[in-house]
Amino acid sequence: MFTISCFKEKFSFFNSSVFLFFICSKQPQQLDEAIKIPKETIEILKNQVFGFDTFFVTSQDPYEGGVLFKGNLRGQPAKSYDKISKRMKDKFGDEYKLFLLLNPEDDKPVAVVVPRTTLQPETTAVPEWFAAGAFGLVTVFTLLLRNVPALQSNLLSTFDNLNLLKDGLPGALVTALILGIHELGHFLVANNTGVKLGVPYFVPSWQIGSFGAITRIRNIVSNREHLLKVAAAGPIAGFSFGLLLLLLGFVLPPSDGLGVVIDASVFHESFLAGGIAKLLLGNVLKEGTAISVNPLVIWAWAGLLINAINSIPAGELDGGRISFAIWGRKASLRFTGVSIVLLGVSSLFNDVAFYWVVLIFFLQRGPIAPLSEEITDPEQKYVALGVTVLLLGLLICLPYPFPFTDETLTSF
Repeated sequence: MFTISCFKEKFSFFNSSVFLFFICSKQPQQLDEAIKIPKETIEILKNQVFGFDTFFVTSQDPYEGGVLFKGNLRGQPAKSYDKISKRMKDKFGDEYKLFLLLNPEDDKPVAVVVPRTTLQPETTAVPEWFAAGAFGLVTVFTLLLRNVPALQSNLLSTFDNLNLLKDGLPGALVTALILGIHELGHFLVANNTGVKLGVPYFVPSWQIGSFGAITRIRNIVSNREHLLKVAAAGPIAGFSFGLLLLLLGFVLPPSDGLGVVIDASVFHESFLAGGIAKLLLGNVLKEGTAISVNPLVIWAWAGLLINAINSIPAGELDGGRISFAIWGRKASLRFTGVSIVLLGVSSLFNDVAFYWVVLIFFLQRGPIAPLSEEITDPEQKYVALGVTVLLLGLLICLPYPFPFTDETLTSF
């Protein structure tokens, strides 16, 4: 899963340029210019809502109808946030929304209060279900097409040979099942954490069948731990199911007794797939030798690759959200920059990397929308899950560098 600004129901103050002004403005507006929060309210916020026991305000700057407060945070950020939110609700009801963030200039906490009216979602010209359905139909076609090599070499002949698409049905179903498990993981955990997700938009790809799904977050996420849980749940579910199918593919004989004949060197394309192949096939796996494998191996591998691509720590991909949740906004921006550069270099040799860097650069580079409270680190057990996702994605994408045949034994 990854979100995309063109399709998601975005909040008006969450776009990148406004957010950068949100906490980085060098020339703040004067307090009486275009401010929507009355001065009397600001004084109540300073003296009665904030305080010595939560957040001691030292200065304030206006922000497009809201106010950015600088000061000293007291106690644990999560507890202070809850106290401030409760006091603000007691005074003003649900009129205002509080954000507790880190100033990227000095890494010091800042509190931002904005009227909830400024957070109203924008409407979309095309109904969500219609756009998602259209993307889904095209993705079904590309999943089928990917599993019919005879049509891949001549796309224009596809419509004259539609009957051949049925040959790609088993592979398409396996890959789609892995993608579905991935999305189900997101939705189940999102439901438990209070995160509202929109309808997923599956992105078609004629190289690997699909690039995964675009799923918008429809509300403001509470904290980094909740974001981490939701972002990691999809890849964990997809990787788990995909690895199970991959292992079954290596163990079970092909149903037709023949399987798919491939060159052993194919397994050099993935460290994880190559390592498992070497472990389970042993000396059968030899350099330059054709071997027969259950097609389930290829289908499951495709699903794992799609999961791995979505686990790249860049922008608003699952991996980007995971890196943000674990290490914070500054680190996630650095990860995004490095990932785009590395993908750009890889695109010189791999067309999948080329299309992926285009998607990230133009649609997914972020920044991630502000969370209600961004200062508290997630629990270590969730950090471990997030790091596991990033490592699995890396192992799937990196090549297997070791020879499959021991040269000493071969010469002997």
